[in-house]
Amino acid sequence: MQKRKLGKSNLEVSALGLGCMGMSYGYGPAADKQEMISLIRSAVERGVTFFDTAEAYGPFTNEELVGEALAPFRGRVVIATKFGFKLGPKGSSSARIADRSTSRKSPRPP
Repeated sequence: MQKRKLGKSNLEVSALGLGCMGMSYGYGPAADKQEMISLIRSAVERGVTFFDTAEAYGPFTNEELVGEALAPFRGRVVIATKFGFKLGPKGSSSARIADRSTSRKSPRPP
């Protein structure tokens, strides 16, 4: 498996990563937990060291799934996550991260 360095941090990850959202959120009912743990661990065995999740996927259940699956590989893998979502009633997620009143506007090109 090829590797890539992220930015100037010297953090090295596999060129191929695994996005885990669909395992517990987003594309229909959550998949079987043990099957997804097996899938994630299988990816590690094949050289994948970069995994993506977010607190909004579930919410929180995807991060818990990924954490449980990757616990035996601590120190050998990298987990990317996104956070800061405003969770609604009963934990429903929203892509809205900041209020418009507090968001900075991007400068317009000349």
